[in-house]
Amino acid sequence: MRRITIIGSGFAALTALRTLRKKDPSSAITIISPKAEFLYAPSLIWVPTGLRTGEDLVISLSSFFKRMNVTHHMGAVTGIKNNGRTVVTDNGEVQNDALIIASGGRFLKKVEGIENVLTLCEGVKPAQDIKERLSKMEGGAIAFGFAGNPQEQQALRGGPMFELLFGIDTWLRKQGKRDNFTLKFFCPAPKPGIRLGERAFEGIMQEMARRNIEVACLGAKIKKFEPAKIITETTEISADMILFMPGLTGPAWLEQTNLPLSAGGMIKADKYTRVEGLQHVYVIGDSASYEAPDWAPKQAHMADLQAVAAAENALAELNGQQAYKTFRWELICIIDTLDKGFLVFRNEKRKFVLSSRLFHWAKRFFEWNYVRQYAK
Repeated sequence: MRRITIIGSGFAALTALRTLRKKDPSSAITIISPKAEFLYAPSLIWVPTGLRTGEDLVISLSSFFKRMNVTHHMGAVTGIKNNGRTVVTDNGEVQNDALIIASGGRFLKKVEGIENVLTLCEGVKPAQDIKERLSKMEGGAIAFGFAGNPQEQQALRGGPMFELLFGIDTWLRKQGKRDNFTLKFFCPAPKPGIRLGERAFEGIMQEMARRNIEVACLGAKIKKFEPAKIITETTEISADMILFMPGLTGPAWLEQTNLPLSAGGMIKADKYTRVEGLQHVYVIGDSASYEAPDWAPKQAHMADLQAVAAAENALAELNGQQAYKTFRWELICIIDTLDKGFLVFRNEKRKFVLSSRLFHWAKRFFEWNYVRQYAK
């Protein structure tokens, strides 16, 4: 019986698993992750304002794995050897005939004083910490910002920071506290959000102006974070709480392998999601580096598209056929403000932005519909 191993239990990993099992009921599939859990990370934006709790977003995968006839290897990956045929974990080794790497990335923590910021997308705890600190504040300044990986243009998380900023603004207004707060936005990019398109960038800036959010600094490199201050090359920004999303790079265990890495620290792959120079090894999601348009996103939607390609190509090549499945570059997101949303769409042919209160509810419906396939 052939053995297929998937590293990770996030969006890309689970979509790859579902695709594999749909097309191949008999192969032995092993998922490697520290816990048999799925975190619906897009809804972390709602934890600080109480629309969701951390418990709402962490889904046990035990029943799902049983339905899929999958073995869960509980462990953290520490390396790969034998040209990908062996995955090394802190709980033993796992052998395979095909490997799909969907382990996600990690945040770059190189700026001095980075311990003074809270990073929403690191998980449930930071989101809960933001909520706790926010609930204790009766006024003051809150700074919101994000950065990228200078050597990996796709590797950033800007959208959730816009959502967190607009969501907290909306929540403060509903609480009757907004006049007691100064909300500030900063970013080393001169046009944050431009990857969504010029119209989207302009709309975001207009929304900040409409909400009386101060654009404190754009286009200046961040030099240092202090407990109540951001120091950039051009200015200093005072804040009682700093919410910041660093750029992304690959997981730390990649440094212990001979996998081909990009300058930004991610695994280099071709248009079929195959890792360069290795047989039957594929990479998808945040840890992958592809040739891509300059606006290409790192988001769950793209990870799902890549996952389908990886699964189909893995099965084809195991059957002695040629890899054939590619994926389209497509950006779809809803920038939520807690009471409405901006739908942003972009592909290589067209792009548009729409605004409606219905998009807030559409985002909530999508969450429910996505999670239920694993929760039931």
